[in-house]
Amino acid sequence: MSAFSNFWASYGSVVQFALINMILAISIYFTLYSGMLSLANAGFMAIGAYLSAVLTIRTGLPLPLGLACGGLAAAAVAFLLGLPVLRLRGIYLAIATIGFGEIVRIFAINFDKFSGLQLLGGAEGLAGVPKLTTPAALLVTLLVLVYLLIRLPRSRTGRALAAIRQDENVAASMGVDVFRYKMLAFVLGAFVAGLAGGFDAHLTRFVDPNSYGFDAAVNILAYAILGGTAHWAGPLLGAAILTVLPESLRFLQDYRGIVNGLIIVVVILYLPRGLVDPKAFHRKETPHAEA
Repeated sequence: MSAFSNFWASYGSVVQFALINMILAISIYFTLYSGMLSLANAGFMAIGAYLSAVLTIRTGLPLPLGLACGGLAAAAVAFLLGLPVLRLRGIYLAIATIGFGEIVRIFAINFDKFSGLQLLGGAEGLAGVPKLTTPAALLVTLLVLVYLLIRLPRSRTGRALAAIRQDENVAASMGVDVFRYKMLAFVLGAFVAGLAGGFDAHLTRFVDPNSYGFDAAVNILAYAILGGTAHWAGPLLGAAILTVLPESLRFLQDYRGIVNGLIIVVVILYLPRGLVDPKAFHRKETPHAEA
């Protein structure tokens, strides 16, 4: 028991941040599963973080309700954002969603100045957030989301999203409402990112607007690139590695970004489908006979 206590005292916060980042990885998996390259999840995370934090500070709302409100607010904003931007594809969608993330960050910094209210803390961030996040809440949330991911490929929605990822035009010709299903994936990803933002705010007890900028959006995408998107476990593994790795390389503290970048480049070059590639395992188990 003492050994576990010592471990948790040293690495408990790292484990909890890893769980939060794994939830974030699931948020981007929803959009990548449907073939959309969206980098808006950092912005949705900020919405969830700020709203849930303000509600718990100002009204004493319990954490589950605060998280739900933050997630629903992020989902509502995603719906409004998705109406124009989900008609874009590829790099154009990525650029548009990066712009959205920057708008959210700048809005959070300047809201108090222009509104005359002292709600978001401006550029200095929002302090005094109660520490309500618990490992049990994180684990339960993650397990529920993993269950949904396991069920997704077998569901009608999952098959429709997979068809859209393969070819939107063919999917539409088969009767799939492409825009509706893309909107669903976009909104679900935003809701999950909002939950992660709320958990993060109530773990660190502080909401910094600069924590949800372009760097955060790239980091969330890196989870999926490292782990791979061919299987739902890929982004989760990528998030765990990129969270724990900096703690293992404290002696390279000034070069963490470079080390993480090199790891991702190596994975892209030698494992383009990520660390979790079911097809690679299948090929090893059932090798084709040579002619």
